[in-house]
Formats: sequence, C-alpha cells, structure tokens
Amino acid sequence: MALVNPHGSKKKLMPLLLKGAERDDEIGRAKDMKRIDVSSRVSGDILMLGMGSFTPLTGFMCKADWEGVVEDMKLRKDDPGTFWPLPVTLDIDEETRKNVNEGDEVALYDKETGELMATMKIEEIYEPDKKKEAELCFKGKGPDSEKFWDVALDEHPGVQQVMNSGKYYVGGPIKALSEKDFIQKYGEHYMHPSVSRQIFEDRGWSTVAAFQTRNPIHRSHEFLTKIAQEVLDGVFIHALVGKLKPGDIPGEVRMKCYKALIDNYYNAERTVLGVYPLEMRYGGPKEALLHGVFRQNHGCSHLIIGRDHAGVGDFYGLFEAQEIYDTLWDGALELQPLKIDWTFWCHKCEGMASLKTCPHSKEDRVVVSGTKFRRLMSEGKVEEVPKEFSRPEVLEILKDYYANPEARKVKIKKGAFEDLK
Repeated sequence: MALVNPHGSKKKLMPLLLKGAERDDEIGRAKDMKRIDVSSRVSGDILMLGMGSFTPLTGFMCKADWEGVVEDMKLRKDDPGTFWPLPVTLDIDEETRKNVNEGDEVALYDKETGELMATMKIEEIYEPDKKKEAELCFKGKGPDSEKFWDVALDEHPGVQQVMNSGKYYVGGPIKALSEKDFIQKYGEHYMHPSVSRQIFEDRGWSTVAAFQTRNPIHRSHEFLTKIAQEVLDGVFIHALVGKLKPGDIPGEVRMKCYKALIDNYYNAERTVLGVYPLEMRYGGPKEALLHGVFRQNHGCSHLIIGRDHAGVGDFYGLFEAQEIYDTLWDGALELQPLKIDWTFWCHKCEGMASLKTCPHSKEDRVVVSGTKFRRLMSEGKVEEVPKEFSRPEVLEILKDYYANPEARKVKIKKGAFEDLK
C-alpha cells in the first residue's frame, strides 16, 4: 500500500521555496520592491507554504478564500471546493496600505529579525470582518465560550492575534526565500513533507500516525503514541517549534526531552521525530483539522487526538477536537483521526490506562497534566511533581531548565481540565 496523497485536487506537493540560482535572482529583484514587515505568525506561515506543508495553497488568501474558509471550511479561489479549516492571511496596517496597491510585487520581511522571507504579487487588498473570523474560527463549546467576548480578548491567544492584527488583509501568491535558522537549530529533524514521505516509504510504511506536540512528552502522551504503534506501521512525533505563548517550554529544551525519551523508551524502527515552524493559533477543534491537513501532506494516514487538542483555557469541550472530524464531508481529508480517551496513571492497574479500560476510582489515578506540571515547576514546587508525570531522564532535563530564574517568571493559570470530572 502507498502513503496517503498530498491534500488538494492535484494530489501532489506544492512547495513554494525557491532554491539555487532562481532564489538568488529573486532576492536580487526583491531589493527594488516595496517592503512589508510581517509578524512571527506570518513568517511561520511563509515557512509552511515554502516547504509544501500548506499544499495546495499558493500564497496568502484573497477575500473569496478567506470567506469560504471562515464560513464553510472550503477554498473558493485557490483549488475551489478543497477543504481548509483556518485562514492563512497576511495583515497590514493603515500606514502600509497607503504605500501598496493591487498588482504590486512586494518583499516580505520578518518584523523581528529583518530577514527577507518571501516576495509576493498582490492580487487583492481587502478589509475582513475580524470579529466574524474570531467567532467562527475560535469559539468552541467550553465554559469560556458561553462568555466568549468577555474573556477571549484577554485570554485567547488566537483571538488576540486576529483582533490585534492590521486592518487589511493582502492576498496573492508568494515565492518563499528563507527557512530562517531552523535547519541550524534542528538539523535533520526539520523536515519538509517530501523528506518525511521519503523516510516513511523507505521504511515500508503506509499507515503512519502523527502526534502533535508543543510540550515535552509525558507518560500520557507516550501512552497515546504507543497505542498508535500497536495498530499502525509507525508514529511521527511532530513537534511545533514556532513561537509559543508565554510559559510554554522552548523548542530546544523540548528536543532534548524528545531525544532522551525516544533513545530510552521507544522502538527506533517504528518512530520518527520531526519539527515544524508554525505558530500556534490555540484554535482547538479547527486547529486540530489544520493539523490533519498538513500531516496528510507529510504522509500521515492518521492524527492522534486526545483530550483538549490545541486548546487553551476553558474555551473548548474536552473532546471537541475529536467530534469535529465527524462533521466533515466525504473526501474532505484522506487522513483519519485516531481518537483516544482520557488517559492517566492508575496505581491499582500499576500502569497507564484510560477511561475505557480502567475500572478503578478517581482516587487511584494520577492525571498527567502539562499545565499543572509547568505551574508547579515555575513556582519551584519540584517535590510536588509526581514521578508518574514523565520518565526520569525527561524530568531531569526539565528540572535543569526550571532551575533558571528566567523560566520561572511566567505565572501559569490553573487549568480547569486537570482533574477527572
């Protein structure tokens, strides 16, 4: 059997990153173009477009695609009718709008580093309904969504990202020119979809489960990935290393944790570790769908989805990210969700278990929570972290990280999903 096809009607990867002489020529041309400085979120999207992870997109969405995605989760212009769950947009402020026009070729520079990221042919400049985008993309079924606009502007990073962005969106195709410093930082683990697909094919895999992570892998995560390894050919631990929210653990620290865990507790022949440069939207169910889209591009047939996937605060129901996959129409995605119930360490079972398998009471269980762990460590309460949270090699790396006072400055809000209900 073959791997799943890349997403979209053409069923082939569409990387937008230029290389060699073509890249050099475009960098030269960019010097004479009008300049647009872009946010870290936009830079991350450029990198995903460049490597082909966002196939079949050819650039940033024009109004028809933005509207189709927000309202129906379907592209209307770029590969019409193709499923796409969250907008991929380039925003500009009113001052920048005065200097650019439809039809212009512009150079996109990372606002933080000043690095040239891409060139773009502006097809359309439009003013989006950002409140509509925030509600349709980020409002879930959790307790916080009952008072969505009372709390979202202060507590939902994705909503803040949209509402604080520039007044206008600019749509059009891009030519990506940079990979920033991700190759230097992460080496062979920074994988384009073409590379991960080749690795899976070389191993003879046709069924691969992607595991999305922005945290160190604790025992619950490890349990999920090993369930996948039991029923599929292999697992692709695919870690986000783009910009995170305050309090999240840096990518370089997490990579040490992943490698220590895989070296000591995983079957290396059935495990692949990769990273990708996207910035989290914290979009819960809609982001879980986006995770499915680009994991299909990377060659994965399944995406592991546990509780509160890509969630933040109490904005989403515990298993809303699983449920949304059931609402998709036939053919929306080839990739399928691998849905797994709430997992925990059970003292009486003497191991990891789930609500589907464990007959014991709440008092016998240690619920492994990344949020709770980060809060305890940032407060210096190392002794309160249960040994069942993660493997000792991982805990030692994290203890060293949190010994740095800088890592303990961010106050972590108590999560509502830390205890079994």
